[in-house]
Amino acid sequence: MAAEAGPISKVLIVIAMQKEATPLVHKFNLVEAPAHQSTFPKGAPWVWYHGSYKGLHIDLVLPGMDAVLGVDSVGTVPVAVVTSFSIQTLKPDLIINAGTAGGFKAKGASITDVFLASDVAFHDRRIPIPVSIVSHFSYMCCPGVISILSLEMSKSCMCQTIHN
Repeated sequence: MAAEAGPISKVLIVIAMQKEATPLVHKFNLVEAPAHQSTFPKGAPWVWYHGSYKGLHIDLVLPGMDAVLGVDSVGTVPVAVVTSFSIQTLKPDLIINAGTAGGFKAKGASITDVFLASDVAFHDRRIPIPVSIVSHFSYMCCPGVISILSLEMSKSCMCQTIHN
């Protein structure tokens, strides 16, 4: 059963790397939640920033640093785990996964390109599998997002560009 659409008041932004998150933290004047206030499991390296901007409550989460390697915990597993936990505990109305198209440069994508999707397909890209068994999900499209965000259509109807 699908949830009823209502006004958006809580936004969850998920980003894999601190370097990508820092500009948004500053732009929205977000503050890092102290460990004792965090809803994250004790010992999890995840980072949680929160605050308000133009009437919206914004939560920004990232998987944090790998304790062994000392680098950002990028990749599908760390981001999926922090995203899943954040959805369950923070209960956002809208989820924005930012910084996920770095591999699309060869296809003509650039920084500031925005991809709006109405379908999700997942498979482990290192394992060749037939298209017929790829996990595929459709979900509600966000009507009006292109005009609300003042996006321009690009060469692909999925790719929009934000101009600052």
